[in-house]
Amino acid sequence: MDTRQYVILSRDEPTGNGLASLGSRQDILHRLSAYHTAPECDGEDILYGPGIRIELPPGDTVTQMLMTITEEEIAWQVIMPLVKSLQWKLLDPATGRELSP
Repeated sequence: MDTRQYVILSRDEPTGNGLASLGSRQDILHRLSAYHTAPECDGEDILYGPGIRIELPPGDTVTQMLMTITEEEIAWQVIMPLVKSLQWKLLDPATGRELSP
């Protein structure tokens, strides 16, 4: 099975400390729950949603996440509204292209 991966980043410009923050871990978990995306068990770093899997880095401040598309036919129906609403952008590491709907 061919899976596509994207890095989720903030649309804000990087700061002197590196990448701009997407928010706190708790805030991200809360916001993603509106899109039926959550960990199977509290405290886990992998979130599951319709057609997608999102991996959170360790720590409280999140600057990037890795999203894997697991079911292409339903994933984009979730991804586009999610990324647009939360003001995030997607980076395709295979091509270097950015998507900011």
